[in-house]
Amino acid sequence: MTTLTQCVLIESMAEKGFRMRAVKRSPLAALLILCFLWSLGSLRIDLLPAHASVSLPPMQRDALPFAWLAFTASLFAVAESKEWPKGPQIRASIFIGLALFVAPAMLVFFSSQWISELARVALFSLVPVFTVVFEPHISGLTGQQRKGALIAALLAVGGTFCIFPAPAPNSIATAAAFSAVVLAAACSGAANCFAVRAASQFDQTPIATMAAISGVTAFAAFAGFGLLLEREVWRVEGLGPELVWSVAVGLPGLLLLFWLFPRMSAARMTTRFVIAPFIATLFGIAFFRPEVSLRDILGFVLIAAGAGWLLLAPDEEPDSASLRLH
Repeated sequence: MTTLTQCVLIESMAEKGFRMRAVKRSPLAALLILCFLWSLGSLRIDLLPAHASVSLPPMQRDALPFAWLAFTASLFAVAESKEWPKGPQIRASIFIGLALFVAPAMLVFFSSQWISELARVALFSLVPVFTVVFEPHISGLTGQQRKGALIAALLAVGGTFCIFPAPAPNSIATAAAFSAVVLAAACSGAANCFAVRAASQFDQTPIATMAAISGVTAFAAFAGFGLLLEREVWRVEGLGPELVWSVAVGLPGLLLLFWLFPRMSAARMTTRFVIAPFIATLFGIAFFRPEVSLRDILGFVLIAAGAGWLLLAPDEEPDSASLRLH
């Protein structure tokens, strides 16, 4: 492309009220660290002592990192000494805790009997697709990272299905479970869009306060549902490793997630649903040396291409004048 053509395109974009925004390195680094922490979940059974893996029921185990998040974020919020959020901010934070964490987890919990974990991983790769579709409508910024984003998200989905093939449902119960996981993926995508919008709109409210309220909400919901639905007895000897894991892996991931909300678009943030399984697969190849098929290689290429485009393609961000018109 010639310099003259580039100038014409930039001027045309400016006339339409948009400017190109480059991708910042620190949010990208934070997202990759978050994906690395998420990928460690696949090695949790291998890294923790044998008795730790059954020390807590699943939902009560999921509640632990949110308890630490609520405590840690509250300390940050108090240290910032800003005004306590008002009604809309509190309601938004509670909604984020429920829609982003609790609702998808509950849908997966009720469908886990009929659908395998690998199939759930494959279906959750749809989250970036839903996010690309929802983000312009939820955020209200119709020009933000639209060109090629849907194709890139679909490429990443195709790559994930190559690595984690999900068999077609063969019964009504399995079809319902598939639908529940797809609904959970859609809920995650919409909730990510809402969280990014809330973090940018409520800039007078520290993000730590949002994290604290969302953490309390998610912890209370997980703990409550766990006590109602799970009958397993706690095993005290395994609680220590569980607590260490929740502090060393779960808490940093949640802190990074909330730190990213005001700094990255939802479409970019949800690439974690394809990058984390990608990293986990690389771990598996490195440690267990399985045979890598051509289908796996194709999956790696598609994920790298789709996620790479979503992460690195510059946004078209409305300028301040355009935002005032909306």
